[in-house]
Order: sequence, then C-alpha cells, then structure tokens
Amino acid sequence: MTLLAVERIKLFSTRSPWWCMLLALGLTVGITAIIAGNWNEGPMPVLGAVFAHTFGLYVVMVMAALAVTTEYRFGTIKATFQAVPDRISPMVAKAAVVTALAALVGLAAGFGSWGLSWLLAGDTSQLALESANDWRHVAGVGLVYGAGALLALGVGALVRQTAGAVSIILVFALVLESVVGLIPNIGDDIQKWMPFTVASKFIMGDPDQGGMPADAGPPTVGALSPWGSFGYFVAIAVAMFVISLVVVKRRDA
Repeated sequence: MTLLAVERIKLFSTRSPWWCMLLALGLTVGITAIIAGNWNEGPMPVLGAVFAHTFGLYVVMVMAALAVTTEYRFGTIKATFQAVPDRISPMVAKAAVVTALAALVGLAAGFGSWGLSWLLAGDTSQLALESANDWRHVAGVGLVYGAGALLALGVGALVRQTAGAVSIILVFALVLESVVGLIPNIGDDIQKWMPFTVASKFIMGDPDQGGMPADAGPPTVGALSPWGSFGYFVAIAVAMFVISLVVVKRRDA
C-alpha cells in the first residue's frame, strides 16, 4: 500500500496527468457533442455516443507513457530503485495506479459522452442502455483505456524517452495500423489482428440492430468476438509490460 501511495503522489504532483485527463475528456465528449448535435440519420444509436472514444484513448496512453519517461528524464527513478531494489514492485505499483486512473477517465468519457448525447440528439429512442451490448459499448471504454494505459506504460519503460515513446504510440495507432492494410494480398489479414483495430471491435462490434438503419454500425473486424477481442488486447498489453519489467530489471537506471 505504501508503494501505491508513493506512485499516486508522484503521478498527481505533476501537471501533465491533469492536462492529459482534461484533454482526453474534452476531446471525447466535445467531439461526441458535435456528432450528437448534428445527427440527422434517424434515432441516434448507442454506438454514436462512443464513436469518438479513440481520441481520448490516445491521450490517456500518452499520459501513461509520461508517468514513467518523466521519471527517467529527471532521474527520480534512481531514488525509487534505491529505496526498492527489486525494481519490479514500484513498476507494478505504478502500473496499478496509472491503469486505474485511465480506467476511471474512460468511464467518465464513455458515460459523459452517452449522457451528453441524450441532451443533444434529436431522437434518443435508441440511446437507452437496455442490453449487455449497450453496456459494453459505453462501460467498455473504461476497460480499453485501462489496458491501453498498461500497454503505453510498457512502451515508456522500454524507450525511457518521452519523445520516442509518444512517437511510437501515436505513429503505430494512427498511421501504421492503417498503412498495413495497403500491403498487397496479406494487408487486410494483418490489419484485422492489429491491437487497436481489435480493441475497437470490443467497443463497437456486434451492435444491437433494433431500430437502426441496415447499413449502420461498424463492419465486422476479424474473427474474434467482442470479449475475445478485449482479451487479445489485454494479452498484448500485459506482454509488453512484462517485457518492460525484464528489461528494467536488467539494465542500469
């Protein structure tokens, strides 16, 4: 519990997490407000309320990367490792704090976007959370944000430099996953297994079609079910974090 308290204090004693949280919520909820205010394709579905969740996800992942890279930048990680020589415990405590915070931001973004859609959309007859799929679309944003933060924390611990870690995260998510689909013959098959593409399947996949236009909703992505997609994304995040623990344990701070 002491390590958790220490990591919480270190995280909230800097400005970047506060700005990242505000930006993540502002982008997600703000873009959703624009979508809801201009929705004119019949009843707005629950999917429409969480369509902008990826914007906040990328900001939260930047926050998670900063949580470890700034410690390397200012040398505070050395004091932490001197106090806890095994190195694994403080990294696990940091992951617990950052992941929990990211999940809370995701829940706030998901339900905030959904609530704002209720206020701004003209027809809200399809916005009620009446099924397990509806709840997954909204509450699942918190789960994806938490797993994404763990993945970014692992990248940050491996790279140790803020610019490098942030560049890798954003270029991979925003560019590489789209470009890989252009590879002849095998691009589409590879793209279906890209982590952020699969994570979107968890949030957006298998919507309830009642009352929705026939062509509404995202296309089917990959062979995994929504929960299988989330398990796949979590497995990648955990693997990245475990690799970072091995590297942190072996190299000099």
